[in-house]
Amino acid sequence: MRILKEERTTELIVKKSRFIAIARMCNDPSDVKRIVDETRMKYPDATHVVHAAVMGSQFSYSDDHEPKNTAGRPALEVLKGSGITNIIVLIIRYFGGTLLGTGGLVKAYGDSTKMVLDGIATEELVEKTSFSMTIGYEMYENVKRILSSVGASSVKEDFGTEISLSGQIPLSEKDNLFSRISDLSNGKRVVVFS
Repeated sequence: MRILKEERTTELIVKKSRFIAIARMCNDPSDVKRIVDETRMKYPDATHVVHAAVMGSQFSYSDDHEPKNTAGRPALEVLKGSGITNIIVLIIRYFGGTLLGTGGLVKAYGDSTKMVLDGIATEELVEKTSFSMTIGYEMYENVKRILSSVGASSVKEDFGTEISLSGQIPLSEKDNLFSRISDLSNGKRVVVFS
């Protein structure tokens, strides 16, 4: 599975109806309603705000008053086929005055989803764990090199009497980081994981 590295917005016009598709990260089903509500506030005059979301084995979609299974379901099927997880696609429709029919709606919402996903930057989903440690200033440069070699991300540094470091690393690097910091400090410093 892959996850997004960026958010993206595209636009499609079908028989004067305007379809704005937005792809965003969404890690938890509890975030879906909040994201949909935020989008409704951003586009208050939209006719419909349809969504489809995939978070691991959990799915969410809504037709938002379009005929049943003509909007959210086609978007969801495209999402499920994309191999991307932890994602929500919102499709904002401004009605253009011409009815599209059920087939036209299915095609428009499916095409909007395909368009927003086409070429979007993704990365492999890697399970991560959080770490924290406190080190002396004499270890700082060596620890920075170790963190870089284990793929640490979102690293925060706090300089006081000692240096506090925290961030995330791939779960597969947990034992490696622990043993390298222990070796470097002769067992005097430990890494805490959560």
